[in-house]
Amino acid sequence: MDNKLTMKTKVGFGICDVGGNLFFTVMAFQLASYLTDTVGMTAVLMGISMMIGRIVDAVTDPLMGFISDRTRSRWGRRRPYLLFGAIPLFVCMVLMFTNPHMESQGNLFVWITLIFCLLSVAYTVVNIPYGALTPELTKDFHQRTVLNGYRMSFAVVGTLLGAGAALPIIQSAADESAGYRLMGIIFGGIMMVTALITFFTVKEPSQPAAQKHEKRFLLKEYVTAFRNKPFLLILIPWALFITGVTITSSSLKYYFEYVVLDANGVTMALLVLLVFALLGIPVWVKVSKRIGKRLSYMTGMAIFSAGILLLSFLGDRVSVTGLYCIMALTGAGLSTHYIIPYALIPDVIEWDYAHTGQRREGIYYGLWTFISKLGQALSGLIIGITLSASGYVANTMQGAASVSAIRFLTGAIPTVVIIAGILVIRSYPISEEVYREIILKSEKLDRADETV
Repeated sequence: MDNKLTMKTKVGFGICDVGGNLFFTVMAFQLASYLTDTVGMTAVLMGISMMIGRIVDAVTDPLMGFISDRTRSRWGRRRPYLLFGAIPLFVCMVLMFTNPHMESQGNLFVWITLIFCLLSVAYTVVNIPYGALTPELTKDFHQRTVLNGYRMSFAVVGTLLGAGAALPIIQSAADESAGYRLMGIIFGGIMMVTALITFFTVKEPSQPAAQKHEKRFLLKEYVTAFRNKPFLLILIPWALFITGVTITSSSLKYYFEYVVLDANGVTMALLVLLVFALLGIPVWVKVSKRIGKRLSYMTGMAIFSAGILLLSFLGDRVSVTGLYCIMALTGAGLSTHYIIPYALIPDVIEWDYAHTGQRREGIYYGLWTFISKLGQALSGLIIGITLSASGYVANTMQGAASVSAIRFLTGAIPTVVIIAGILVIRSYPISEEVYREIILKSEKLDRADETV
């Protein structure tokens, strides 16, 4: 296929991640406090519910990748799921943020867990095939970078919407319950529409003949993926990084409400964080060309860790300007979390193809999302247990133990997790020189396919 991507393809592909990152932002920044402070779940049940939902969701990710790898239709392998998954995603998003007003903690736990599982699976049906499109639309190294740049730009737009528009929407309604439901309708609608735009504007390339009739087995695909050492060396850090980032992001609303004592201040702080994350994207793209993706990622996450440590222990003691400076520093480091991981996945998929002769994009993106959701599940459980052990009580002035717990959840705990990830990714082996050797092997396989 022609490796030159049209503007229609680049924009049409990227826009789906407005909804994708909007989903992650709302889940990270709003869901925990919504469940404890508005719905009325205990912190422990909230944490367990989120963990169960994430685990059920995570198990379906690689399965969805495998299914999309094997799908054959007039729309391609991936696009049908964007079409048929968009409406269920909207419906489940509305249900998730509709307060059931149940007095029984048992009934509430069952209902929230069920809806959260359905919502997460609906998101999986759309997001896994969408992600697997990335390495299929072009094999050109630089065009992949451009395509990923468009995607991440739209992703940050989604994050800004989720962080900046959520509270104004909630506060525009008569009460919090009505506000959250309105937010669910608006954000769910955006997720649905952006997925449909990608379906109608992006066309999939045809698959090589040698790939069309092969017999593939799910367990064998998993085993092969986990034998890919470069993949493991980015997968494990990704799991640790996503856990650390999610613990911080989910704790920020608690931090501003109960430590800074300015519940509304979280919106502006998040906007500063995300604007600097967006501004940092082109900077880190240039830096990664000079020092490599691995070192860029390590440096960025180290900066992020420094920022959240400063925030957790000094955020309520500095001026507003000082607070925003800390958020800006944190956002500058967070930029790498947006762009570098998604620039690494196509490299390890290409490594797999060069060594096995098989394309299994769906499996890799499914496992990638599977691990990220396990990290999010673990973060929810850590938050729930920590808050409960500290004596946290919703919607009241917190005691010294709860304030300390919130500080540690915002900074120290995620920093320890992130440092562990930095230590692992130090061994990641695919440099630009190694990648060129991988491409030479892949091109030989492509030429062999063409003769079949």
